[in-house]
Amino acid sequence: MNAPSDLLGVFCDIDDTLTIEGRLVPEVLSLMASAQNRGLKIVPITGRPGGWADHIARAWPVDGIVGENGGLWFWLDGQSLQRRFIQSAPVRSQNKARLALLAQKILDAVPGCALASDQPYRELDLAIDFCEDVPALKPEAIDKIVSIFDSVQATSKVSSIHVNGWFGEFDKLEGVRRFHLDRYGSALDPSRWAFFGDSANDEPMFEAFEHSIGVANVEAFLGRMDHHPRWITKANGGHGFIEGMTKLFPGI
Repeated sequence: MNAPSDLLGVFCDIDDTLTIEGRLVPEVLSLMASAQNRGLKIVPITGRPGGWADHIARAWPVDGIVGENGGLWFWLDGQSLQRRFIQSAPVRSQNKARLALLAQKILDAVPGCALASDQPYRELDLAIDFCEDVPALKPEAIDKIVSIFDSVQATSKVSSIHVNGWFGEFDKLEGVRRFHLDRYGSALDPSRWAFFGDSANDEPMFEAFEHSIGVANVEAFLGRMDHHPRWITKANGGHGFIEGMTKLFPGI
């Protein structure tokens, strides 16, 4: 599977797409740097919080990052970090209060779940941990968490480790579109980018991008999606990302 010659770059999820068992595969960062040296743009698209996005935009070999499932997008412009949000500060503050009340309802209703450890660094959403720092919950418990978000008309997405929920109409694809317009001054053309992902919150991206690749562990989430990646690697997580990148861009 080779990329067309006019491909501009790669969007990629982070957890269980660039990592294995929660740890970043070291060769991934080297591969990203090599891709940039080749002239490709690298942009993670993640459910992780604004605090992570701040660090990653500054420290990783990336051209920007979309975080909180499309709710914010940051990029480094020289030495200045550009920060954009899909909601105004007053709306974010109001929604945080509503989500705090909802968090307690979920924790009371679903034994074994917990607030994600990165919740204090979030700007727009509520992340409920079902297997990162707690023993893995059964699928029916995950479904219960989703149903509670649904009951208050909150949007929710299931990642490989969290159920993320928020008030408002956005997802990873909408965040990518907003990022592209702000960062590059033009509308996104999905045919000019590839995307790597691993779970159900990546479904909008799998649907939109012709060059969509799922790392092997995406198989566990195919039943939660109507739209699947066009190609699935043989290796899991970050090793699958490396496999896919080297097939897309031979010699990288």
